[in-house]
Amino acid sequence: MTAPPFGRLLTAMVTPFTPDGDVDLDRAAELASYLVDEQQHDGLVVNGTGGESPTTSDTEKADLLRVVLDTVGDRAAVVAGVGTFDTAHTCELAAEAAKLGVAGLLVVTPYYSKPPQTGLLAHFRTVADATDIPVMLYDIPHRSGVPIATDTMLRLAEHPHIVAVKDAKSDLAASARVTAETDLAYYCGDDALTLPLLAIGAVGVVGTSTHFVGPPTKELIEAYLTGDVGRALALHRRLLPLYTGIFATSGAILVKAGLDLLGRPVGGLRLPLVPATPTERAALATCLTAVGLPVPG
Repeated sequence: MTAPPFGRLLTAMVTPFTPDGDVDLDRAAELASYLVDEQQHDGLVVNGTGGESPTTSDTEKADLLRVVLDTVGDRAAVVAGVGTFDTAHTCELAAEAAKLGVAGLLVVTPYYSKPPQTGLLAHFRTVADATDIPVMLYDIPHRSGVPIATDTMLRLAEHPHIVAVKDAKSDLAASARVTAETDLAYYCGDDALTLPLLAIGAVGVVGTSTHFVGPPTKELIEAYLTGDVGRALALHRRLLPLYTGIFATSGAILVKAGLDLLGRPVGGLRLPLVPATPTERAALATCLTAVGLPVPG
């Protein structure tokens, strides 16, 4: 089985903001410690889509990375989200993250411009050539508009710096072929598909609901990998209401609402994202309660 280069349980960490809308670095340090020390994460993705990266500046991204590295970098893999729709800009972000000492780079498929597969090959190879840091590709066509085709993925796997994939494509057959024919470490990017992806060779998850259910998700992964499939399935079924409910609207919206409901507020969101509505908060509270998390009345 392919070794997990960044551990097995990671979360795409949300970015805390102050009441004035600035990045809250003190709260970011607290959140990173909570995720690693209490939620048992092996690693954190900082400046991913869940961290509202399209609305944070390059300086804010670097400041966030420094704080998270200083806080948990000695005991967790810190992976920097550097993907944009501009190859040159992505390379600049990758170089800055490399200087700060991150363990890996998360590079999303360029969005909006809908490049052809030859463009994706050139983009990812150029970014991977820009540093010596291991790269995790992020395949999420419902956001980017373009999937990384299976043949493209097989060719990208030949690059020595491209070592992993965050898979949010929901195409198990395509993912199964890549895990069978390459050494790429597949991480589930859709919480509800963690168990199915493990069954076809994935190594772990980069989660969203794992802001709240890190320990049982880690137990699910470990149970499956040690052959206790029945236990893994029971945990999957128990956690499914939150695995799916967290995506009822933008993940960042509901993660921040959930942290607030559980007494760990991290501030608001930047437009175009807006806070969860009362109806969305109530539905999320039901999901949290369903998986055994006490929501204060």
